[in-house]
Amino acid sequence: MHTDLTGKKLLILGGNPETTPLVDIANKMGVKTIVTSSRESDPAKKHAWKSFDIDGLDIPGLVALARQERVDGVLVGVADVLVPAYCKVCDALGLPCYATQEIVDVFSYKDRFKATCERYGVHGIPEYYLDEELRPEDVAKIRFPVMVKPVDSFSGIGMSVCYQESDLRPAVEKALAASWQKRFIVERYMQCDDVGIYYTFKEGYCSASCIYDRNTTDKQRGLSRVNQGSIYPSIHIDDYFERMHSNAVRMFKSIGIRNGVLLISAFYEDGEFYVYDPGFRLQGEAPHLLMNAINGLDQREMLIRFALTGSEGDFDLAACDDIRFHGKSAATLWFLLKAGHIDRVEGLANTDTDPRVIANVQRLHPGDDVLPEWVGTEKQVLTRLYLVCDTREQVMDAIREYLAKVRVLDENGQELVLPGFGRQTL
Repeated sequence: MHTDLTGKKLLILGGNPETTPLVDIANKMGVKTIVTSSRESDPAKKHAWKSFDIDGLDIPGLVALARQERVDGVLVGVADVLVPAYCKVCDALGLPCYATQEIVDVFSYKDRFKATCERYGVHGIPEYYLDEELRPEDVAKIRFPVMVKPVDSFSGIGMSVCYQESDLRPAVEKALAASWQKRFIVERYMQCDDVGIYYTFKEGYCSASCIYDRNTTDKQRGLSRVNQGSIYPSIHIDDYFERMHSNAVRMFKSIGIRNGVLLISAFYEDGEFYVYDPGFRLQGEAPHLLMNAINGLDQREMLIRFALTGSEGDFDLAACDDIRFHGKSAATLWFLLKAGHIDRVEGLANTDTDPRVIANVQRLHPGDDVLPEWVGTEKQVLTRLYLVCDTREQVMDAIREYLAKVRVLDENGQELVLPGFGRQTL
């Protein structure tokens, strides 16, 4: 761990559980971390040198705080909604920012992202035209099922699956309520393989760092699918490089990406990739934890260094990255919970002594409530377990083991873990 940044002050926007590992690594680097969010109880705040209850969208308040604390850098945590604010705060302070307003606009709005992708031969999900009036002639062209989603929200918020015409009106109202821009899109509901494509950028060089296969739940009818686990590397790597990579790199170069990290989610069907839901920041899925454990590249340290110095550091990205994980296999295992009160959690107590587990990022604990409105979003995630093994078979064995022993019970002894990944297909 480098210590040349000791004593530097870093303002981190957002305090959710997924941001906590970013705060921890900055602390280990000797950086004085300052975490801001609107909620006093946010977990990342408990790990910071200082914390303040300033909303991540309050740009004047954040700028004033940064000047008051004389921060040396600003960095966004794991929250898409805060990336535009991060860009504006850095601009106001004259501090390094890996994003520009043009890049933020492309990745913050699903319709603009899709239009930009198509210009470079990167395909989005097939779409239907529909406006708030739900004109009969437009509705007649729809082939169900379809997904209705806000243009500017993430993690499943405001999204609905519609199986028939009567589902459309409430789905549109839900999407508009969750949209800052009061706009929505209607797309074909994809029922095929789901992959994550994770990129690292350093001084204009783009590396496809990892590609993984998602396993999403279909047990919550009418709601957006939430991931229940991923296997690394993807079985579709070769097709990705043949069909999509060169076009994606041309697009990234054109819109001006030079530094940072980016996830693009995609469906894979009949040899073609259909992209959706970009995220220009560290991810809740946290592929960076697996990349660091296997390839020795810590994106958290890289982004912290950039925020404080304007450089990601002296390393050869091409030499560090190995999209095939040096022949190893890895996984993230998510435990999704039904709505209810968490009375006790079993089966996770000894993960720190299991050599297969490189991290356990827990969001919810005994005493917490899973609210009904969280179902269908990543807020229903109990924990994400990160596994690294020598072979795919060993990873699958580890998944089976933890699926068999992890239980979450309410006050009446009822199971809250949602069945899914592994329990019925492994």
